Amino acid sequence: MEDLRGKTIRGGLVRVAAQGANFLLRLVTLMILARLLVPSDFGLVGMVTAFTGVLALFRDFGLSAATIQRATVTEEQISALFWVNLLIGVILGVTALVLSPFIAAIYHEPRLIGITAALALGLVFNSAGIQHGSLLQREMRFTALAVMNVASLITAGGVAILAALVGLGYWALVVMAIVLPLCTSVGSWIMSRWTPGRPRRGAGILSMLRFGGTVTMNSLVVYVANNFDKVLVGRYCGVEALGIYGRAYQLVSIPIDNLNSAAGEVAFSALSRIQQDAERHKRYFLKGYALLLAITVPIAIACALLADDLIAVLLGPNWTEAAPVFRLLAPTILAFAIVNPLGWLIYSMGLVGRGLKMALAIAPVMLVAYVLGLPYGPRGVAFAYSAVTMLWIVPAIAWAVHGTMLSVKDVLVTVIRPLAAGVAAGVLTVGVGQYCSELLPFARLVVQGSLLCLSYALLLVFGTGQKAFYLETIRDLRR
Repeated sequence: MEDLRGKTIRGGLVRVAAQGANFLLRLVTLMILARLLVPSDFGLVGMVTAFTGVLALFRDFGLSAATIQRATVTEEQISALFWVNLLIGVILGVTALVLSPFIAAIYHEPRLIGITAALALGLVFNSAGIQHGSLLQREMRFTALAVMNVASLITAGGVAILAALVGLGYWALVVMAIVLPLCTSVGSWIMSRWTPGRPRRGAGILSMLRFGGTVTMNSLVVYVANNFDKVLVGRYCGVEALGIYGRAYQLVSIPIDNLNSAAGEVAFSALSRIQQDAERHKRYFLKGYALLLAITVPIAIACALLADDLIAVLLGPNWTEAAPVFRLLAPTILAFAIVNPLGWLIYSMGLVGRGLKMALAIAPVMLVAYVLGLPYGPRGVAFAYSAVTMLWIVPAIAWAVHGTMLSVKDVLVTVIRPLAAGVAAGVLTVGVGQYCSELLPFARLVVQGSLLCLSYALLLVFGTGQKAFYLETIRDLRR
């Protein structure tokens, strides 16, 4: 506890660096595979992962969060949770095998049977390393986690690219989905140096199972709400349309997933350790929240303004139809950056029931919006997705902070500052962009992207009265 501030700062630096590396690795892998494969290859695998992703939510059963959130946890409890996770993984793998013919029947695509059967292995591999990764996160050993994650991504991406080069087509994506969890679990065992003991009765994990079960139900509802769009697009618009929509969605999700994962792991671990100190809890949360927003806002604006050039540079000339979908999905980056961190707050305080109620409230609205947008194709679904997530921001803030040490005003003030700087920088970038039309996409992207980031940074630090905050942050990092 005495070195919590230092551990949090060091952990934050390591996780940001690691997620930056992860972002680049995922992006480079996607760029290469997008040129070696065709949209229908991605669409086939996307059809299956929309279903297996639901099963994947249960492999953890929220027990990793339970291990991290508890003030104290025993060796017997962790061992018991390990065996529970492994059993769940095996059950989920068998379930995927059983469901494979039904998934193929839904899409009228027999190739999905083999893909589903292969992806079932990934569910088992992943479950074997969950508690080992949780121990590393609980102990705030983020350097070990970073090394493990980067090494796993390099290995999985390299194997996938090699498979694509030898002509395996969509199986390259399947192989990557299997190798990644296998490497992650093996790395977790090596880094944690912990061996589970025999399962015993009376380990006292009932309350942890309840906590984990609620977390899992929350994740399930959120997953269905965020992925039913792909099921609809694949079923009614076809495999190629899903491939285009899925790649646009993936490019939007990469910054969301990487930033939220990097900040969330550190913030949740730190906030859980000080959950009894309300004032300190509030201060830590708002600082982390402000830093995450400061990084995310320019990314969201860049994706919206520079969508055509980003798609041309990242995916190549065969993916021009993904650009308008990508632009319409860009607002979700901002919406999730504002809403997702509220989960750090309520989970670290043990308010998992509130998170589930919030998910249950917004999920039906999202499903209805997808259906309304479906007649207009992938673009209509993308617009519906973004519209609902943006409209949900204020109600989500009010519900999440109710009865906590935070107020709606605290959160909105933190949000408005980077948002105002981002909008102003975006207007400037659009104005200058009129003089860059003759440049090649890559050159235009570099010029406008650099202008956006530079003007945003200056406006954020000097135009919103945040100079003292960022100078203090820099001093903390230097120490």
